[in-house]
Order: sequence, then C-alpha cells, then structure tokens
Amino acid sequence: MMKKTPDVHIPELLAPAGNFDKLVTAIHYGADAVYLGGEQYSLRARAGNFSRAEMKKAVTYAHDHDVKVYATVNIFAHNRDLEGLDDYLRFLQATGVDALIIADPGIFHIARKVVPDLPIHLSTQANVTNFSAVEFWKKQGAKRLNLARELGLAEIHAIRQQSDVELEIFIHGALCISYSGRCMLSNYFTGRDANQGDCAHPCRYSYQLVEEKRPGQYFPVEEDSRGTYIFNSKDLCLLMRLPELIAAGADSLKIEGRMKSIGYVGGVVRVYRAALDWIKIQIFSGTRPEKILLPQSFSNEINKIGTRSRTENFFDAHPSNDGMLYDTIRTRQRYAPAGIIRAVEPLLVDVRNPIECGDRLDYLGKAIEPRPCTVVAMKTQDGEPIRRANPGTKIILQTEPVLDGATVHSLLRKNMEGL
Repeated sequence: MMKKTPDVHIPELLAPAGNFDKLVTAIHYGADAVYLGGEQYSLRARAGNFSRAEMKKAVTYAHDHDVKVYATVNIFAHNRDLEGLDDYLRFLQATGVDALIIADPGIFHIARKVVPDLPIHLSTQANVTNFSAVEFWKKQGAKRLNLARELGLAEIHAIRQQSDVELEIFIHGALCISYSGRCMLSNYFTGRDANQGDCAHPCRYSYQLVEEKRPGQYFPVEEDSRGTYIFNSKDLCLLMRLPELIAAGADSLKIEGRMKSIGYVGGVVRVYRAALDWIKIQIFSGTRPEKILLPQSFSNEINKIGTRSRTENFFDAHPSNDGMLYDTIRTRQRYAPAGIIRAVEPLLVDVRNPIECGDRLDYLGKAIEPRPCTVVAMKTQDGEPIRRANPGTKIILQTEPVLDGATVHSLLRKNMEGL
C-alpha cells in the first residue's frame, strides 16, 4: 500500500489567462488556479483581458471546474489611477475571485480597507528578497508572497524555514532584464509605461552604437562577437528543478504568459501538470522529493515550446552570459500549434498554422508522451474536400490512426521544419 511521505505537499499550478479561450485551455490541461486581468489596473494592458461581464463568466467557468481565479490589480498607481478603484475592488469581491494580486503599497492599503476579507497575493514586482520583507508584508495582511525572481533555491528554502506565509515561485516564462520587472526603457523609447501594463519590450530590440561626431555611422554593439541583442534574456524554465522546489516548501508554482498564444499556454501547462502528477506518484511511493529526478521525456516536451531557449536564472547562482541571447531576438522553433480540437464527432479543428493532407501531427493529451498521427483527409464544415487548411478556418479532420479518445480543447502540434 502506497503511503504519502509526511509533511510534503504538491504545490498549486498557477497558469496565465490572457483571455477566456486561454483560460479554458489552461484549465483543460490541469491548472489548479489561473490569474487574469480586467480592463484596468493590470500589468498586461495589451493582453486580451476581461470586461466585467467576461470576468463573471471566467470566474463561473473556473469555479465549475474547481479552479481558483486570482485577479491582477498590480499596476504602480498614480493619483489619477485611484479614482474608481474602490468600486472595482468591490466588483471583484462580488464576482467571487479568490484573491487579488497587488504590487503597489497604496493599492494594497486601499484593498485592505475596502475588501478586507478578500485575500491579497503580493506580486513579484514588490521585490521580496529577504526574511524581514516577508514578515513586513505578512503583518500588512498578505496571505501569499510571490518572491522576487532574483532569489535562488537556498534563499527560497531559508525564507520557508522562517515564515509560514504562502510562497509563490515563478517557474516558467519570459524574464525582464530589469530588477523584478520594474523597467523604464519602454517609457523612454515609446511613451508606453511598463509599470502601468503597457510595455513595448525594448529589451528584445536590436541595438547599434553611434558616435556624436559621426552622425549616420552606425556600429554594431557586440560582446565577444555574439551580436547586438544586449538585453535579450532567455526564458525561465525550472521544470527539471520541480522536486527541489517541492522539497523547499513552495505553495504555488506560477507560469508567465498572459500575452502568449493559446498553444504556448496549453503546451506549458500540460508539461508542468504531467510533471507534478508524476512527482506526486513518486512521493506517495515513499521517495523524498529531493531524491526525485524527472525523466528526460519531460525536458524533451518543454523544449518544443517557445523560441528563446532556456535558463534557470538565479536558481543555483547569479546568471551568466549563458542566460542571454545576444545574436538574435529568438531561436528557431521546429514545432508550432497546428490547431485546437473544438468537437470530436466528427473531429472539428480550429486551425492555427497551415495543415495539409499528408502532414504528421502530434495530438497533445494529458499524458507527457504525444500521440502521432497523419492527416489523410480534410473537408470544410460544409463537407467540401480540401487539401490545405489555413489559419483562422475550421475543418473536419481525418487521421490515421484515428484519434480515439481525443477531447475538446486539446491541441494538435506540427513539426514546421522545412516549411
């Protein structure tokens, strides 16, 4: 009989929901909680975001699937931003969100007065890096702290030993080159304020140098001949370090990406959910989490998602040049989402990248291993046979082998190499 190892629990898997479709996909692939923003006060102004009606719909859908919803109210507010905040906070409470994500002390203070029973999760942008800051925010009434991304495993573990407040850790996604994401580059270059949710991502731009007495003569900015993308960090990926984070006592593991595609969100949540479930089995079998090593199949799958390669950032030590992409804005990715299954009898697919007869696709179910298949026929919803389907269309797909057991909201993936 399997017995759970004492004092070990599997953390919550927290996923981004930039719009309702992404929320549904994240929940389908096993998120325990999602975070989303309304049309105001959110640090992702150019994500799909949610109107008040959509927020109610999202909360209802998530709660019907036993998934929690955390609402971002995480801008750094100016005086003008506080107008209407009380009303918005009361709306979020009435809608039933499970917690607020806040960075600004002023917004935090107002929320504690206006909606005192609504839990507050402190944003990573509050820069919590030490025991004293943890205790300070706990005394202010924070239920959970998303620790700064500049912390390593040893520091996370030490904070856990000093406090019983919930700890949330970013485990996957894009990294700001600035300290805990508090950056002014976008403001200076474009007038778009990153700290108000409108970042233009100038850290991904290519830069050149000009000398004031030689106008028009541009020289590449290089470091050891690696190129010109001097601020361009690789993406964070702590997948293979999940057992250590569990052993350290993390309460929630957070994936970045409210502005990422539905294929990205679904693909990443799928891999992390499968990994946590696999680890849980090992723990219930009596293995201590720090002794667990994830099989290579998990790494193989996460490497098929995203275009900036991988870094573990500060997890073991301060990051080096290996954590940057100096010569390109992104790396080549062989794989891309081909479509989303919208119905199964017949197999109706919402196309996201071109699909042709003869293409080899991967069906991405809940298990870590994908199910390969070949497209043998396609037709429109009106029954007209076609040989090629373009993004933005819906098609009825016939595969070999037949995808028995396929489920609505699942993704199909395509190897794009050679296209």
